Amino acid sequence: MGAPPFHVLIPARLASTRLPRKPLADIAGLPMVVHVARRALASNALSVTVAADDAAILNACKSAGIAAVLTRPDHPSGSDRLAEACDLIGLADEAVVVNVQGDEPLMNPHLIDAVARQLHERADCVMSTAAHALHDATDFANTNVVKVVLDRQDTALYFSRAPIPLWRDGAAGPASGPALPIQPPALRHIGIYGYRVGFLRRFPRLEPAPIEQCESLEQLRVLWHGERIAVHVTHEAPGPGVDTPQDLERVRALLGATAYPSL
Repeated sequence: MGAPPFHVLIPARLASTRLPRKPLADIAGLPMVVHVARRALASNALSVTVAADDAAILNACKSAGIAAVLTRPDHPSGSDRLAEACDLIGLADEAVVVNVQGDEPLMNPHLIDAVARQLHERADCVMSTAAHALHDATDFANTNVVKVVLDRQDTALYFSRAPIPLWRDGAAGPASGPALPIQPPALRHIGIYGYRVGFLRRFPRLEPAPIEQCESLEQLRVLWHGERIAVHVTHEAPGPGVDTPQDLERVRALLGATAYPSL
């Protein structure tokens, strides 16, 4: 089943502390950002646009036939960049956009559709995102793995780097962290977001939240201001993203073996 109408925006920033010029990193003969855009083009999106902060990214996209716009280089976050992109391509406030990160060359197009569908089905929410069940206690305890707890309607109650929900009466976990809860299952947050464009334009003007700054999780600003985020729970973990040179080599091996694994 296809998703209702939506657009995909891909923020791409040239500067990266751990992997310089990351969007242009070569993977199987193409820049990484082009792989991301091609995955998005395999979804049901009405349009796919890269929101670049540098002309080098813009030119790489245009050479590959990928739509791109040049945004300001000084945006403090990806959300600010996407808000400017919405203005540049003329999206209406009622439109839905899905933010696919520019370092996710293995993003499943079906997950993009599902995140868009989740927002269309939840008129009470301004955003949507995704999560999958955690089965590894080490990941559960890892502060680099963001967890999310949901209500009965799959609306986010809280996102945290801490192991939540904590199984108070469970057996002792491994030395690296607490044991996984039995019920509700621990959920790992997947960094893909759907937005109503009107809210996306408003978001950069919202006061940053103390919990957002504490956890370094931008989505907590949404909850702190009383807005709601719908969460699509998928049974499949996403393919690896690219944050480090080691991640890049791993993805190169996967994409060198086949053009689009796991579709």
